[in-house]
Amino acid sequence: MSNNCQLHPVLGIPMNRLPRHIAIIMDGNGRWAQHRGLPRIEGHRNGSKGVRFTITETARLGVECLTLYSFSTENWKRPPEEVAGLMDLYEQYLIEERPTIMNNNIKVRHIGFEQILPDRVLRELRETVRISQDNTGMTLCLALNYSGRSELVAAIQKMVNDSRDGSLKAKDIDETMVSSYLDTAGLPDPDLLIRTAGEMRISNFLLWQISYAELYVTDVLWPDFDGDVLYGAIKDYAGRDRRFGGLKVDAK
Repeated sequence: MSNNCQLHPVLGIPMNRLPRHIAIIMDGNGRWAQHRGLPRIEGHRNGSKGVRFTITETARLGVECLTLYSFSTENWKRPPEEVAGLMDLYEQYLIEERPTIMNNNIKVRHIGFEQILPDRVLRELRETVRISQDNTGMTLCLALNYSGRSELVAAIQKMVNDSRDGSLKAKDIDETMVSSYLDTAGLPDPDLLIRTAGEMRISNFLLWQISYAELYVTDVLWPDFDGDVLYGAIKDYAGRDRRFGGLKVDAK
């Protein structure tokens, strides 16, 4: 039996139906806390447990790349005390999770803008990226201070600058070339986009990269995200007919 026909030992789906790249919009931390009469920051604190589980489990399942939408450029508009608490959590997470990252052979990559990030967060982010750069397992992309539109604008600016110095010609610009100017250059586009908390929008996330991603929305709030939800999303994805604009071979 070929590898493509073999079943995944945990999920029971054909191996070739396992998504190479999963992207997740982690939503619902604040609502989780409010439902329990807790400060919003407690929702974010509990959400970090879901992050640890999701990272280790997707790596164990053999997923090639996982991208987590951690903090958008629009999130700076939130109350200052919530933003400050989030930055504290990011700094703490980046330090405390290094053993988990290294023990699971995970390579960390930052997508987004370094500008505005507090020095202490940026320092720990860069260090986590540095120490994991030679790992050969799953790539973990942390979308921190990220905006899909801003990413595209920055890519266009780079292409214009390269065209001015002669290193890029208009005739050479195609989809592959554009992808090479994005933060996710060299990675496969997401196959599966998961959003928690029941929101039916993509919130300026990976606008170019998710053109053909399968979308999966769950009402589960992020701190309650667990194996049942993750496995359910992957199995749902595995059962879909991905045609990329074409038709099935037997379609009339």
